[in-house]
Amino acid sequence: MKAHKKLVNTPLSSVMLAGMITLGMTLGATPAMAGTSAALLKRLHEKGILSDEEYEQLVHEDEAENAPPTPATAVETPASAPPAQVADSERFVRRTASGVGLEVGDVTLKFSGSVNGFYVHDNPQAPNATSSVAGGVVNVGGNTSAVRNGLLPGFLKIEATTQQGGWDVGAHFGMYPGINSAAWGALGANNGGQPTGLATSGIDFRQTYLTVGRAGYGELKIGRDIGLFGSDAILNDITLLSPGSPGGNVAPANTTLGRIGVGYIYTDFQPQITYTTPDFKGFKVAGGVFQPLHSLTGPAETNSEPGFQAKITYDTKVGPVGAHLWVSGITQKHDTVTSSLSYTGKGIDFGAKLNSGPVTVVGYYYTASGLGTTALNLFDSDGLGNARDSQGFYAQATATFGKFTLGGSYGESRLSYANALDASANPTLVKVNSSWVGQVRYGLTSWVTLIGEYVSTKAVAHNGNRAKSDTLAIGGILFF
Repeated sequence: MKAHKKLVNTPLSSVMLAGMITLGMTLGATPAMAGTSAALLKRLHEKGILSDEEYEQLVHEDEAENAPPTPATAVETPASAPPAQVADSERFVRRTASGVGLEVGDVTLKFSGSVNGFYVHDNPQAPNATSSVAGGVVNVGGNTSAVRNGLLPGFLKIEATTQQGGWDVGAHFGMYPGINSAAWGALGANNGGQPTGLATSGIDFRQTYLTVGRAGYGELKIGRDIGLFGSDAILNDITLLSPGSPGGNVAPANTTLGRIGVGYIYTDFQPQITYTTPDFKGFKVAGGVFQPLHSLTGPAETNSEPGFQAKITYDTKVGPVGAHLWVSGITQKHDTVTSSLSYTGKGIDFGAKLNSGPVTVVGYYYTASGLGTTALNLFDSDGLGNARDSQGFYAQATATFGKFTLGGSYGESRLSYANALDASANPTLVKVNSSWVGQVRYGLTSWVTLIGEYVSTKAVAHNGNRAKSDTLAIGGILFF
C-alpha cells in the first residue's frame, strides 16, 4: 500500500524509467550499464521492450534531469583564454568616508562648493553739494534693486590629495563664479557688472596651489590662495555669508563689499610661497613671500623685492569658553619708476573670537602705513612717495537659538593724509567709512541657510562731506 501511494504521486515517465531499469538488470545488464541511464535505455530499446516513441521521450527526460546546472551569467571561455587575474584593489573607486568625494586607488578627490543669491534693495541719500567722498563705499542717488551675490560669489573647489614617500601632497583648485554678468576690464571678474541681455557672468579663478607636508613637519604651500594679513578678519565676519554693504547696486559686480573697507582691508587671493608650522599646544605660525602688488592709485612701479606676510594663531579653551586668537603682519617695498617716489607699505592686525554656549563675540583691530583702505594699496600714498596711515576695527556678536541665529556688528576704516600738501590737494578724500549690520539666519537644512539683513553704511570725507545709505537684503546660501 505504501509503495502504491508513492507511485501515484510520481510522474509516469519516472515510474516507467525506474521499472525499465529494474527489468533491464534482471535481463542481464552489467553493473556499469546499470549506472548509466542512456546505455540502459538503449539496451531496452534494442530488446524491443521500449518502443521508438517511448525511447525518445525517456532519453530527452533523462538528459534534462542529469544535465549540469548552468549559471544564467556563465560565458563560455575558450580553451586558450588566460587564467583569471586577481582584482587590483588600487583600481577600485570608493566613496569617501565623509564629504562629497571619491577615492581612486591611493588618491582622494574631494569636491566642495557654495551657491548664494539675494534680493538687495539699497536706499541711498540723494546727491547734493556735500555728498561727494573720494574713496567712500556708499552709493549716492536714487533707490536701486538687484538680485545678486553676497560678499561670497559661488564657488567650486576641487582637491586631489595622496601620500607619496611619506609626504602628504595635494593639488587644489578654486573657481568662483558670480550670478551677475560682468563688464570685463582691468580687474577681470571683479569689474563692475553689466546688467543687460546677452551678457555673461565671470569666473574668478582665485585658487590654484599645491601643498606638501607631513606630521611633525608642517606644510608648504605654493601657488595662489588667500593671504595671511587680514584673512581671519574676513573669515570670522558675519557678512561673509550675506551682502553687507552692497557697493555698486545699479550694475552688480561679482560680489558685494560685506565689511571690506568698513572694518578691515581685504586680504585678497595672492601668488605666494608660504610655510605653516605643525600645531604646538594650540599655536601655529605661518609666513611666506608674496608677489609684490602695484598701487591701485599711485605711479607705475618696478618692484625689486617680494612682499612678506606672517600670522600667528592660538586656539585654546578655558572652562566653557573657547578662544581663537591671532596676530598678522604685512610689509612690501614699492619701487616706482622714479626711485625718489618709493615707499614701504606695512601693517599689523590683532583679533580674537570667543564662544561660550550659544554666544560668540569677535573683536578686531588693524593699523597700517602705506596700505591704503578697502583694498590693498588703494589710496596708499599721495602719489609722491609719501605713505598714508590707516586704522580700522570691528566688533561683532551672535547668539544661536535652535535653528535661528541673531547677529550684529559695527566697524570703521579710517584713512589719514600723508601731509599738509596732501590735505590741500585732496579735500574730499575719505576720512572714515563705517557701517552697522543687523542679521538673522535660519538653518533650513544642513546645507541651506536663509538670511535677512539690514545694513546702514556711512562715508565721511576730511572736509566734512558725507553720504549715507540703508540696505535691506534677503536670500540664502548653500554650502556642500
